[in-house]
Amino acid sequence: MAQATVESRYLSAGANRYTAATDWGDDGLVAFAADSNICIWNPAKSRGISHILSGHKAHVRAVKFLPKLPDDPSTSYLVSGGDDKALRLWALETAAPHGAASCLQTVEGHTAPINCIAALALGPDTGARPPRPIFVSGAADATIKVWTFGMDGLVLLQIIKTPKKYLPLALALSPLGDDGLGIVLAVAGTTNVVDIFTASKGETGDAAPQFTLQATLPGHENWVRSLDFVRESPEPGSDLLLASASQDKYIRLWRLHQGSALSALGAAGMAVSADALTPGNKIHKIAAGATKYCIMFEALLLGHEDWIYSAKWSRAPPAADDARGVGKLQLLSASADNSLSIWESDQDSGIWITGARLGEVSREKGATTATGSIGGFWTGLWSPSGTTVVTMGRTGSWRRWDYDAVEDMWKQNIAVSGHTRAVTGISWSRDGAYLLSTSSDQTTRVHAEWARPAATGSSLEKTWHEMSRPQIHGYDLNCIDSLGASSFVSGADEKLMRVFTEPKAVAVMLNRLTGAGTGDESQLAAFPNAANMPVLGLSNKAIDVVDDDDDDAALAQQQQHQLADDREAVDPANVVRKSALDIDHPPFEESLSRHTLWPEVEKLYGHGYEISCLATSHDGRLVASACKASSVNHAVIRLFETEHWTEIKPPLTAHSLTVTRLRFSPDDSHLLSVGRDRQWAIFARGPASTTEYKLLQANPKGHARMILDAAWAPPLPLPLPEAPQGEQQQEQQSLQLFATAGRDRQVITWVKWRPVAPGGGCKDEFVLAGLTLQGHAVTALDFFPTPSSADGSVLLAVGSEAGHLSLFSIAAEDGGGKVSLSRVASVAPELCLPKAVLQLAWRPPVGRHGGGEEGEASSETDGGSGGQQQQDNINHELAIAGADGSLRIYSVSLGRQMALPLRQASRDRESVE
Repeated sequence: MAQATVESRYLSAGANRYTAATDWGDDGLVAFAADSNICIWNPAKSRGISHILSGHKAHVRAVKFLPKLPDDPSTSYLVSGGDDKALRLWALETAAPHGAASCLQTVEGHTAPINCIAALALGPDTGARPPRPIFVSGAADATIKVWTFGMDGLVLLQIIKTPKKYLPLALALSPLGDDGLGIVLAVAGTTNVVDIFTASKGETGDAAPQFTLQATLPGHENWVRSLDFVRESPEPGSDLLLASASQDKYIRLWRLHQGSALSALGAAGMAVSADALTPGNKIHKIAAGATKYCIMFEALLLGHEDWIYSAKWSRAPPAADDARGVGKLQLLSASADNSLSIWESDQDSGIWITGARLGEVSREKGATTATGSIGGFWTGLWSPSGTTVVTMGRTGSWRRWDYDAVEDMWKQNIAVSGHTRAVTGISWSRDGAYLLSTSSDQTTRVHAEWARPAATGSSLEKTWHEMSRPQIHGYDLNCIDSLGASSFVSGADEKLMRVFTEPKAVAVMLNRLTGAGTGDESQLAAFPNAANMPVLGLSNKAIDVVDDDDDDAALAQQQQHQLADDREAVDPANVVRKSALDIDHPPFEESLSRHTLWPEVEKLYGHGYEISCLATSHDGRLVASACKASSVNHAVIRLFETEHWTEIKPPLTAHSLTVTRLRFSPDDSHLLSVGRDRQWAIFARGPASTTEYKLLQANPKGHARMILDAAWAPPLPLPLPEAPQGEQQQEQQSLQLFATAGRDRQVITWVKWRPVAPGGGCKDEFVLAGLTLQGHAVTALDFFPTPSSADGSVLLAVGSEAGHLSLFSIAAEDGGGKVSLSRVASVAPELCLPKAVLQLAWRPPVGRHGGGEEGEASSETDGGSGGQQQQDNINHELAIAGADGSLRIYSVSLGRQMALPLRQASRDRESVE
């Protein structure tokens, strides 16, 4: 077996639902928190997430790009904080070919979770010393800490305790004047006021700033969620504007002016009279060093119908007929009412109005949470150019709009999505066309490659995207397996399994976007058109698509009439129209959650507790399942045949505690089970039946601790002795082998052996053939489906509880009773997971359409032993499900020969112990 090189092909993760957990840097990169990770995404590129930065020990709540250092313009710096109370400083080498990222420093900055971070742009270079960025962090310990950053790392400058000990949720920093010597800090949070602090760097700019409380701005009626400063115009001496967004559904604008109160009124365009000095227009006087400033209320923005989570300023590109070359000032607000609003000041009246409103339209507001109500937008971000906005919703998925100057409108574009909790199960379709994933976030998702002509050349550009969301459930999903190219079965924290089939609309879309869908027209004709979820149910129902020209009002009235008499009536907001999936790009978030459901065709009952694992036979005729158990009566394995969906009784009995994994052998002749009772069991299929299995062998001491995963290897070719000259070469024989892994940190291989039984004859049994000891509990295993054509070895992927990944080569030795294990790769730390690897799955090589990338050998085969004809230099693809909520697909390339022998074990278990 050759040495392996591992690279990421696809990274998917859902964003954490915190307003401060996202930021858009000047380099065009979006950073957002996902569980304990930080994901880096360039919206200008279709690849999606390019990096996942791991290091935090708990959920990340705040991320912020820092201004670039003058002596290091090619590096972007990012600071993050979260529930682990630590601040981490990251460096992103944007000039590097693949954008290398690393953690430079970790500071235990607070005594409670960090909620928000704000950074100050660099001031002018006074010549005394290069300017250094300043940022502040606010935490649930009711403190705000002021930091500076340079080549020597993070340095703490000041600790500020919030008045009345409220918890800061929003921070904003800005220079007060053009010289950058004065600084203003706005703080808000679990209170209905905004506190204003100021500091001065001294006359030379060398003094460390020390912030003092100057004013408290009243007006809001609930917690304040977002703050942001901007210059009213690029002209010198321009006023500052502060936007504060609150849970009271309003945005308040404040004007900060250098000078006296009377000059502030004049700058605001108000008459200098007694009427202007009413209590509602109270002017707050502040100072920074010897310079005087004043703050007054500017405007109240009304329009949202629910909490407002964020408000961000930007300046639009100047219009072609703008002689000044200054774009108009715009404010982007994101609200829990499922909308983004772009506010602008009317040129004639000066009144702030909504220039554009993005998000859900009114007819979709009735959508239920399960079938697509996005639960509001938690943050809104501007691109550095001001021509793109992105927002993140309840599902952790992103939405993106680009401004089309020609048509003067905002157009939606593809973004990224992912699971928001642990990915508990993954399964490739039998033809390898797409990947299924289930998660504790109660969704099942389909991921596939989008193939389209490349911008240059005649080759195809392929990028991975979420293409469908077949199941949106009310229980945490635990396991999944495919039943062919167009159906799957899943299990959740309920006592039954659900079987789904692909609807015609999704099949046609996948075929168009990937070239790997179902191409048989007669088979497509038998598919249901689409699916929908009843308002009061959990079962997706097959429905017909609706013509685009059908009247919305009449259709809604008809559906509401059915709803009064039928609890199975579908939600009128989720009707699927014919054009919904007639698209040339991956579906947007609203289509994923509403139009790509798969109809449920069957429920499989029988278990007494929550489903723990399931497996389907390779021929698609059987489903094996197990549930959580603490006794022999419940730790049974139930088999269901898929022709009539009936249980094959009696259930299979071997375990006394929860079965953690079930796997059918490649030829379906054996069923392997492993469990928390430390044993594995093999059930053999009867010679006269394709559905009857009986216990062949059980090993109650397979591991010293609970067994967490197991996998069958493809038939392993045995070494052939060289035939004497003139004699015919012996027929090639193969070895049947499987591997088990557990909390005892061991990966053990077992081979089928035929020792002489008492009284003569031979008895088939599996015996220990080899083992390797890992550094942590091993939680996931999977063999590549075909052996190497070069040396007959098989590739085994191993994942641990610590998130580490390793690749091993396994080959049979002479005699067939032992195997050799060689480590061919330990995945680089930056590609490892911060939490446990929950499942691994190699992409099947049989039946894949199109082959690999340019320069790779095609991975299509004719089936059977044809898989051995594959070239070893193609990129094998490994899917990885993580407890951190990430789903990853890594490309494994095999290069030069390498052999690192590991510990060998005798067939006798006693010698190992």
